Amino acid sequence: MANSKAIGVAYSDQTINGGDTLLAASSIGYVGTITSVTQATDKATGVTINTPAGQIVTTNASLAAATEVAFIVTCSSCLTYDVPVVALKSGAATAGTYGVTIAAVGAGSFTVVITNLSAGSLSEALTLNYAIIRNTAT
Repeated sequence: MANSKAIGVAYSDQTINGGDTLLAASSIGYVGTITSVTQATDKATGVTINTPAGQIVTTNASLAAATEVAFIVTCSSCLTYDVPVVALKSGAATAGTYGVTIAAVGAGSFTVVITNLSAGSLSEALTLNYAIIRNTAT
């Protein structure tokens, strides 16, 4: 049957097989207010933020050259098989001076690692954007 009735980005008479792949004609993500949390003491201090997406603001505590620090994000929106992603939004005076990764994931938390990639000590408050990709594996 030909595609005959448009309903946004698909057709009402279209057959969809599989379901293993998500194709988006526009952006995908979370709808609602973006929440934010700020670290209290230093860059190793854990934070609690219970939304599937938001911002984490680190302290401006010093991070020595070629050093990494990890902190736990307690997040009730995170499940064992989920995939949190994190991106540096702002705070790096020079591009490429910080690396930000996820080191561990568990039910109710994930661990963020910040690495000083530069040859000198850095003392900047960083704003990190994060989102949790839901994995429905059983």
